[in-house]
Amino acid sequence: MSAIRVLAGTRKGAFVLESDGKRRDWKVDGPHFGGWEIYHVKASPADPNRIYASQTSSWFGQIVQRSDDGGRTWTPVGNQFVYDGTPGTHQSYDGTPHPWEFARVWHFEPSYDDPDVIYAGVEDAALFRSTDGGANWEELAGLRTHRSAESWQPGAGGMCLHTIILDPAAPRRMFVAISAAGAFRSDDSGATWSPINRGLKSNSIPQQEAEVGHCVHRIAMHRSRPNVLFMQKHWDVMRSDDAGDSWREVSGNLPTDFGFPIDVHAHEPETIYVVPIKSDSEHYPIDGRLQVYRSRTGGDEWEPLTKGLPQGNCYVNVLRDAMAVDSLDACGIYFGTTGGQIYVSSDSGDTWTSIVHDLPPVLSVEVQTLP
Repeated sequence: MSAIRVLAGTRKGAFVLESDGKRRDWKVDGPHFGGWEIYHVKASPADPNRIYASQTSSWFGQIVQRSDDGGRTWTPVGNQFVYDGTPGTHQSYDGTPHPWEFARVWHFEPSYDDPDVIYAGVEDAALFRSTDGGANWEELAGLRTHRSAESWQPGAGGMCLHTIILDPAAPRRMFVAISAAGAFRSDDSGATWSPINRGLKSNSIPQQEAEVGHCVHRIAMHRSRPNVLFMQKHWDVMRSDDAGDSWREVSGNLPTDFGFPIDVHAHEPETIYVVPIKSDSEHYPIDGRLQVYRSRTGGDEWEPLTKGLPQGNCYVNVLRDAMAVDSLDACGIYFGTTGGQIYVSSDSGDTWTSIVHDLPPVLSVEVQTLP
């Protein structure tokens, strides 16, 4: 029977949770790096024992941690993120020019086939790559030096590159999303980039349908259909059927189309999940009822999933990197909250149970299906 390993990054450390394929009883190990913010923890698809963690602190800066034994022990491997060439400027909150400054790693995306190759999305928004297991990093500067970059502006959480998607069918293609610049695609391994925001509309920017400037919260893709992308943006759930060349809204009958995470069922490419919250100023569930919404039609038609979730006096949020799925036959759906709970559904969202509660606020959740 397969086993499951959940990797959780929190405000005060990383946690490793393990269970068998029944997903009922869980062993919780942690905190690793107690007291540190762990923005993201992710394992390599090429080696399930290779795990990377982004450890950061406003006092001590950024450290990349690596485990080669499934999270039991860790080694700091690199923390040098240097912008390539002349840094240039982007817009600050008040619209004035501001130099690029490295703050932290928001997201890791390991290669599908080489455990030593890993990409990092950082704040201020830039993309880095390591080919030696995180010891050394080089910027893929074609993104940050795009002709539109000086007009990029931070979202409320900073100007972060928070989503990286590698196309399994086209090794030279990748997608990224930046708050609040939008989505971009490269077809040449990150050398050059094109904005892919046609169809997005944002009321908060001077030109609602501008080429860049949209606050994209998260993008998701099913590996079997790399041309189909789903997006949760700052208001609106969107879908693209042409690798981002155009987007259409699929918010449908959601009670609100504001939220942060979005993910796709492991075996049903048209089944997607979001967690709507009240608004961009009230980051908690509507009426204090925690609800995951599922669409089995790739959007437009949505159903609430509530069984086992608190339906009163619940005022937590689910952040953009805090939802994941496993690949068991009965696909498991996982998410963590800012209240320190991690939930699992072993039946594709029909019912939910709490794996653990009272953790620090959860920043990221990733899942491994192990032999």
